[in-house]
Amino acid sequence: MLPVDPRLLRLVAPARRYLTLTVALGSATAGLVIAQAWLIATVVARAFQDGAGLDELGAPLAVLLAVVLVRAGLAGAQDIAGHRAGARVKAHLREAVLRRSTRPGAQLPRNTGGGAALMTRGIDALDGYFARFLPQLVLAGIVPVVVLVQIAVIDWVSGLLIAITLPLLPVFMVLVGMHTRAKTARQWRTLSVLAGHFLDVVAGLPTLKVFGRARAQAAGIARVSDEHRSATARVLRVAFLSALVLELAATLSVAVVAVSVGLRLLEGRLELRTALVVLILAPEAYLPIRNVGASFHASTEGLAAADEVFAVLAAPLTQQGSSRAVPDLSTASLVLAGVAVRRPDAAADRLPSTSLVVAPGKLLAVTGRTGAGKSTLLGLLLASIRPDAGTIGVGAVDLATLDPATWRQEVAWLPQRPLLFAGSVADNVRLGEPDATDDEVALALHQASADFVSGLPGGLAALLGEHGAGLSAGQRQRIALARVLLRVTRRDCGLVLLDEPTAHLDSATEARVVAAMVRALAGRTTVVATHRMAVTAVADRVHGLTGEPAAAEIVA
Repeated sequence: MLPVDPRLLRLVAPARRYLTLTVALGSATAGLVIAQAWLIATVVARAFQDGAGLDELGAPLAVLLAVVLVRAGLAGAQDIAGHRAGARVKAHLREAVLRRSTRPGAQLPRNTGGGAALMTRGIDALDGYFARFLPQLVLAGIVPVVVLVQIAVIDWVSGLLIAITLPLLPVFMVLVGMHTRAKTARQWRTLSVLAGHFLDVVAGLPTLKVFGRARAQAAGIARVSDEHRSATARVLRVAFLSALVLELAATLSVAVVAVSVGLRLLEGRLELRTALVVLILAPEAYLPIRNVGASFHASTEGLAAADEVFAVLAAPLTQQGSSRAVPDLSTASLVLAGVAVRRPDAAADRLPSTSLVVAPGKLLAVTGRTGAGKSTLLGLLLASIRPDAGTIGVGAVDLATLDPATWRQEVAWLPQRPLLFAGSVADNVRLGEPDATDDEVALALHQASADFVSGLPGGLAALLGEHGAGLSAGQRQRIALARVLLRVTRRDCGLVLLDEPTAHLDSATEARVVAAMVRALAGRTTVVATHRMAVTAVADRVHGLTGEPAAAEIVA
């Protein structure tokens, strides 16, 4: 974790412009610090040594007031510039991550909750980096040097003392920073776990409530929350102790300079004005470094999140295939030969070694216990998952050699948990086919046996809440199935992948949906992952993923 992350400066233009502005403002602030010290020393020396009155000191006091106001204005301008630069950088990073995440073959954050925490609180933490830490870091690199040179010119003894003691503060900061980095990284990992767990619980809260398991999840959230609280407390403890160390070191250093100046002033070897300038400037030499240490913890979480953002941006895209044409799926078989998907750090594979042939124009039902790999098998056929072993052939062509984006143009897919967004029923069915007419949408809903839509207030224009709030689970499933059937009709998709299409349906409704689905998909290669006998009864073939020989193989 570097104080100034070169990736921010290399990839984010607003960060480069802001750093340039910060350097310019820091240089101006250094000059004003020197001017303010000389003006204060001049006013005090003339008042006590020469007995000057307010009339004679009016001009220096006016200039001093102007310097103070300009210095305050520069500090305010820097603060405003920091917040604006932070806002631009955050917008740039969020847009970059979203664009990267939607590209074919992109590697997404490890979990949805962790990704949400990264895109919200994680990137928001960069405010502290741009508004507080970076300005103080620039001042710490400019002001101490300018002040030290000025003091050395007028009093080499004090300059030597400051030159000896000043490097101690950065050394302490480095030692504390190394300790803080590990604790901040642990805090960020705990927050990501908490976000993922919390999001999963909220998404499944209705189901947990139905089965009386909602309260049991509270203990898990409380445990992870307590871990995050403890990690945050450890980071704050280190931050407060580091501030104490820097304050103590700076105070002792200034005291050494003050004692030296006082003794030489009493002996008459130093002028009052010069002594005052040294005493006023000495704390200013240490102040920026102390402020860097105090604001360092405000930047660590943002930089930790930035590390993860750049990891997402730098992750290589999944290897893309060639631009060769996709074979005609109405005549090409899908051949899986020894295909397996491993699960890291686990004894069981996501999908054990599997070999099967999906005949063109036939309906294959894939069955098996929960976790046997049915959804993983569909992910392989969708080309969203790459096999760790074996090959998938499309006729005589290896699926790995085809461009995934081109392949997916030929595929219609219904996930196990389809997404419905806040909007009308028609808009949800049109997702992916925005120019579909109302007649086409109505036909797709009829094919999916979703005739209940006509009874909703507004019909196709009926508004749904987020995730289809306002509908039952079975009704949401039928609207998602209608979306797939609309895509099949408009794009003439040769392969249809359905993951539990009749979940949440009662027996009578399921029978109607299965019959409608068979009619709509007649002659198309279809692979259905299911637990339901109503689907396996109409399948041309059933393949069991049970870890045993294909138990139920029904060939029409």
